[in-house]
Amino acid sequence: KGRHWAKIDDCVQKPSAEVVGAEPQEVAVMNGLTANIHLMFVPFYRPTHQRHKVIMEAKAFPSDRYAVESQVRFHGFEPGTSVVLVAPREGEATLRDQDILDAIAEHGSSTALVFLPGVQYYTGQAFDIQAITKAAHEHGCMAGFDLAHAVGNLDLKLHDWGVDFACWCTYKYLNAGPGAIAGCFVHSRHATDDTLQRFAGWWGHDEATRFDMTKPFKPEPGARGFQLSNPPILQCVTLIASLEIFTSVGMPNVRRKGVVLTAYLIMLLETRCKGHVTIVTPREPKNRGCQLSVQLDRPVKPVFEAMSEAGIVCDMREPDVIRLAPCPLYNTFAEVHAAVEKLEKLL
Repeated sequence: KGRHWAKIDDCVQKPSAEVVGAEPQEVAVMNGLTANIHLMFVPFYRPTHQRHKVIMEAKAFPSDRYAVESQVRFHGFEPGTSVVLVAPREGEATLRDQDILDAIAEHGSSTALVFLPGVQYYTGQAFDIQAITKAAHEHGCMAGFDLAHAVGNLDLKLHDWGVDFACWCTYKYLNAGPGAIAGCFVHSRHATDDTLQRFAGWWGHDEATRFDMTKPFKPEPGARGFQLSNPPILQCVTLIASLEIFTSVGMPNVRRKGVVLTAYLIMLLETRCKGHVTIVTPREPKNRGCQLSVQLDRPVKPVFEAMSEAGIVCDMREPDVIRLAPCPLYNTFAEVHAAVEKLEKLL
């Protein structure tokens, strides 16, 4: 389509912004998810002896935990005293919204950053990003989010919610594969903040003079000022194809169908597999995305293998949880019914 490689960013920036509820300037497509988390910690985790803590969930995806702990150590602090872990109450599988807000209230005066997922990878629980961001800011903390399981799943409004930064991958609901390019969001109020620290690279330099090879570094305003190298062209081209679909459908419509599709899955599981399964994911639409985490009354591996052999794409977590995520862009109600029918026979 006559796209120039040096302008490939422009082709993915605006549609990516639409998916996450952002202004185009607030979004950059670059690197991998954990790499972007580290890059975002540079400007947004600036610990002092008074404010050095990071509030996160106790059962975060391991890469997030590794990244946070390594950042804390890099700044001369210890995770044992500088990482506040918010866990579900005893006997409960998911976090209560109020417990997150209470942790922010309790530790806010000594916290530099609140860093949580949009959707919890194991349980499928969706968090109230707007409320968490508001609470963080009220206590003088930055608010950042890992949206790996939320992007292309929830109807996000990152700009309106005032989130400071967010990072996501494209290999789940955005239709890519493992190792695919990732994205990040930086709110527009930080777009021209010269006091923000960053690890700079030439693709983050002002686009108008980038190829002049001038110095010193002059950052491109917004999220693209945090880029390091030019993005991989082939990965961007395939991402364009996916984002074109999201643009044509619109995230409100994706979310609307996703809510109903997963509600249908819940109903079938509770009627057809009753006594054999426990749904870990919250049932309320505002507290979940597409994914349901389902605890079985037996080891999950044989069930998962049989489902896979039947052509049903799902996921497992040892010892007894299977994750089912009907994707509204392409999954049908008939496919949801077929998946539960197969699961019922196996149980």
